[in-house]
Amino acid sequence: MHYRRFGKTELNLSVFSLGTMRCLDNAESLHQVLAAAVDLGINHIETARGYGQSEYYIGQALSSLNRSELILTTKLLPGSEVERLVDESLERLATDYVDCLAVHGVNTLEHLQQVESMLPGLTQVMADGRVRHVGASSHGSLDVVMGAISLPIISFINLHYYFFNQRNAAAIELAHQRDLGIFIISPADKGGQLYTPSDKLKQLCQPFDPLLLTYRWLLSDPRITTLSVGPAVPTELDWPLQVADNTTPLTHQECTRLEHLAQTQVNLGTEQCKQCYECLPCPEAINIPEVLRLRNLAIAYDMTNFGKYRYGMFERAGHWFPGRKGNRCTDCGDCLPRCPEQLDIPTLLRDTHQRLKGSERRRLWSD
Repeated sequence: MHYRRFGKTELNLSVFSLGTMRCLDNAESLHQVLAAAVDLGINHIETARGYGQSEYYIGQALSSLNRSELILTTKLLPGSEVERLVDESLERLATDYVDCLAVHGVNTLEHLQQVESMLPGLTQVMADGRVRHVGASSHGSLDVVMGAISLPIISFINLHYYFFNQRNAAAIELAHQRDLGIFIISPADKGGQLYTPSDKLKQLCQPFDPLLLTYRWLLSDPRITTLSVGPAVPTELDWPLQVADNTTPLTHQECTRLEHLAQTQVNLGTEQCKQCYECLPCPEAINIPEVLRLRNLAIAYDMTNFGKYRYGMFERAGHWFPGRKGNRCTDCGDCLPRCPEQLDIPTLLRDTHQRLKGSERRRLWSD
């Protein structure tokens, strides 16, 4: 297991962090996973008040571990009553401090304002040692992510950034410039459900495994500190941690495969959305770039199941995954003159809806 400096916190984190959202209500499973993760060298445990009984179960498990060797992060929502909720988390975690506290889901401009209102409480819990470092997580638009990174109190940022979704590239660079720790959220799942790759994707990545190749793409970037991994059972750690000691620059062969993957999307030609976001805002509040990104992936890599998984969350997950579905298009044409690729956006939106209109989904937990 390799370790990296978590930005200005000066903490040294394992390059994989244990996320606990999949162990919401099973104490024994969480204890087993936590023990296995620590044995394998993971020293960063991430939870949240909203993750069911996760904090309480972690607190139970800490009694058999060396707390001083672990880095513990929990999270609370924007606008929360900081001191009271931190005290409740500390009680459940059976510890007198957490290394990191993230304001979780800074997804809108209103949330940014709510973080400002939390500053007295955040300052106090850091001053008296209940919290060592404050950061933020964001599932929001790029401007909101950049706003969160720019908050003076923030020492680390949790965000979405993957080979198949590089929208937050500018945020990665800004966070690096501000010396923030950078934590990548759910690269296996939100990054493309790469634990169940399509046959086409496996073929395009040969001789590499798609999951491990895209992990390597992230780990080869020295600006990135750690990637979350969320096993439900200990054996699910074995696969991702194969690359936990490989943070070197990409090899020529790895670069060649990744370039081939990128070119496969380019081959979509006049139907490829290049994610410029110039089409927004949409009068019908359709998240056009994200809808068409899922279409790109479905056609180029046969990532249809992933597309259905994410597309089904539109109109169901609020600010965690904003926007309406492609069938809401009214052919108003507002987006057409703003698209530099001159895409027939209404037609592509309807086509995406037909391809991906699987069963609807909700988040595993809600706010």
